[in-house]
Amino acid sequence: MIDKTVPDAASAVADIPDGATVMIGGFGRAGQPVELIDALIAHGASDLTIVNNNAGNGDTGLAALLAEGRVRRIVCSFPRQSDSWVFDDLYRSGRIELELVPQGNLAERIRAAGAGIGAFFSPTGVGTELAEGKEERVIDGRRYVLEYPIRADFALISALRADRWGNLVFRETARNFGPVMATAATTTIAQVDEIVPLGSLDPEAVVTPGIFVDRVVTVGERRWLRDGGFVGGVDLEGRPLAVAAEGSAA
Repeated sequence: MIDKTVPDAASAVADIPDGATVMIGGFGRAGQPVELIDALIAHGASDLTIVNNNAGNGDTGLAALLAEGRVRRIVCSFPRQSDSWVFDDLYRSGRIELELVPQGNLAERIRAAGAGIGAFFSPTGVGTELAEGKEERVIDGRRYVLEYPIRADFALISALRADRWGNLVFRETARNFGPVMATAATTTIAQVDEIVPLGSLDPEAVVTPGIFVDRVVTVGERRWLRDGGFVGGVDLEGRPLAVAAEGSAA
């Protein structure tokens, strides 16, 4: 019987070794597998290479992993923003390496790894420092640079629900990098709000088939959701979003 569920986040990440390359899903905080990251911190693996769209927000999740000094190198497209003080301090003091990758190239390099593509030519970055040292070719009169896939030993991703076979359904834009990362890692670990019986998931809603997922752990519904609906956070004026939504509906 196929059953990819594990009892807790600690068990899910227990074999991630020092020096591993780990992809972590999320676009900022959206879709970030915080419980798996916390378990990775507690596990103690260090000298990690992290692949993520960002380089951490505030002091939680990925930022907390960086603050613990567990990350040697980060590959990302958007390392700096108003609340990236953990990364800023590490980078300015020379305690972390950065490979900056344009966002489209980042997504395509990860996708290429999952699709078995050896390399591809991209126009993004041509003529900039990001293209220095890379092979360049003119195709149909346009300049391109050669980009190589990004692979990982592990991928930590977050989804809304799964079944025990590892089929995943995501919640709206929280899916972001999760599906491509699941295909590009040797071992993919997914945290989900709930695990449902086989046959409960609409096949048309399954974004990541279980063949790409090795372990699934349930972490419960997030405090900002209720029955899959968003009930937390604030709008630009500081009003709770649930209240703001009710006001606009009226």
